[in-house]
Amino acid sequence: MRRILVVVLAVALVLAGCTEEHGTKGGKGGRPAKVDGVPTSAGTHKQKMDVGTLGHREFLLHVPGKVSDGEWEDGKPAEPPALVIALHGGLANMGKMEDLTGFDKLSDEHGFLVAYPDGFMTTWNAGDCCGAAKIGNIDDVGFLTKLIDKMTDAGLADPKRVYVTGFSNGAGMAYKMACEKPDKVAAIGVVEGALVTHCDPGRPVSAMIFHGTADRNVPFHGGGDRDFNDKRPFPPVSKAVEFWRKLADLPEPHKQVKALGDDTTCESTGKGAQGVAVTFCKIQGGKHQWPDEASPMLWDFFAAHPRGGT
Repeated sequence: MRRILVVVLAVALVLAGCTEEHGTKGGKGGRPAKVDGVPTSAGTHKQKMDVGTLGHREFLLHVPGKVSDGEWEDGKPAEPPALVIALHGGLANMGKMEDLTGFDKLSDEHGFLVAYPDGFMTTWNAGDCCGAAKIGNIDDVGFLTKLIDKMTDAGLADPKRVYVTGFSNGAGMAYKMACEKPDKVAAIGVVEGALVTHCDPGRPVSAMIFHGTADRNVPFHGGGDRDFNDKRPFPPVSKAVEFWRKLADLPEPHKQVKALGDDTTCESTGKGAQGVAVTFCKIQGGKHQWPDEASPMLWDFFAAHPRGGT
């Protein structure tokens, strides 16, 4: 009998813990544990998403304490935060991108959400690149659009402050999102990537582009192979800078921007009439890697360029 009572007590404690996890607690006005299935507690949560195809897609979502413990109204943040979507490079995954960028720490400091999606078999369909996602014609634009809509429609993120950044193949995917869904993306951050997709967005998007002069994977001046089965060279990074500049009718980058690294020189067009800017950061001797200074500089750039901002 005593053993039965112990078991019953243990089960009751477990259920109490579950009730606490899924109840309403947190910021002013009461924070639900989940909104549209998305956890609201501080920390990093692994999420699955149905995209209308066989299987599902996954992403990590980092929620800072400034959001979870902030003011909530009617089950939503009183002031929806910005959302940064960070896309890993080829042959990597969402966990590696989280570790690579250090965006979680910046998220906690500044109060924005970060999503780290997983590509298809470690790749993204960025147009002419790369690998399995390109060969399978995976609708990565559709996946990322659904992720954005899920967060903004639920009132968890500000639709005017959605930003997409990426490294290498993920950087090419950031370009593709800006090309095909400029109404969803306020600005992009490109690190060691190339614009290798048809691009006719119809409206400008702010862009911050980092590229190292010693990158052999995606050469600074163009070259290399776009993919294992596509021997066409990558275009030089200058082509992408000029494309986004001309689209917004901006001057050539000429304004010096403070860079955190001694070998990084950044120049900006400054904001145009539509509040759009293009900033190009040249990393002298930089290789195919994520620069230490990139993440804080990208956040500062994103924060200054909401969609429709001036």
